[in-house]
Amino acid sequence: MIKDSQEYLDKRAYFEKIITLYGRNVVIEVLQDKNIEIHKLHMADSNKPDGAVKEILSLAQKRDIAVSYHDKNALSRISKNAKQDQGVAIDIIAQSYKNANEIKNLTSYKLIALDGIQNPQNLGMIIRSCAAGNVDGIILPKKNSAKISPLVIKASAGTLFKLPIYFCNTIDEVLKTLSDTKVYALSSYAKNSIYDAVPHAKTIFVLGNESEGISSEVQKLCNDSLSIPMNRGVESLNVAVTASLIAFMK
Repeated sequence: MIKDSQEYLDKRAYFEKIITLYGRNVVIEVLQDKNIEIHKLHMADSNKPDGAVKEILSLAQKRDIAVSYHDKNALSRISKNAKQDQGVAIDIIAQSYKNANEIKNLTSYKLIALDGIQNPQNLGMIIRSCAAGNVDGIILPKKNSAKISPLVIKASAGTLFKLPIYFCNTIDEVLKTLSDTKVYALSSYAKNSIYDAVPHAKTIFVLGNESEGISSEVQKLCNDSLSIPMNRGVESLNVAVTASLIAFMK
């Protein structure tokens, strides 16, 4: 029974790391990058075997990757984007895509949590800044948030898998389990600035939705709110720019 339970947990952990991407050019780029581990390639059985499709199948054969064929409706359920999948989807195994429960095992960290970020380009730019800066990972909820997609990959400019991305259902459920963590909410209305943040071994900075900011549920779980000092009457910054400033704070 214990063995069966462990096998189930291992299998679940494996499939949790799978991210599905779509689009012919994206799939070609993924197949060309041997550093990306691939689980399976999905193709619409209506695809004509020429041009990009021919190249995709050739690359898959060279890497000995399993190919599954589906009708268009089945493929659209896999890609979750029938308008843009172009009859192709691919499952990649992202080792840096981790369950947020793993944060509890870390002895120290500086993380950025994204509460309701909707714009894929913003998400991609945030990932790039965090990968380049002094951040140990990003907490990204599955609900009410932009998903990892070709647009995100493009905006991240190849940095998507360079730092841990901790997935969860909602930000508040994660924060409730991290009682020993200093949690700061970024808000243009806060009296204290980011330069007033007190250094702490475990710190999370929460960035909110592009138009509505941080949700009330998450705000209640934050220890303090911080703002970015502005000059010349500028009221606020794009959330990706804000993430950049936080990422490069010492």
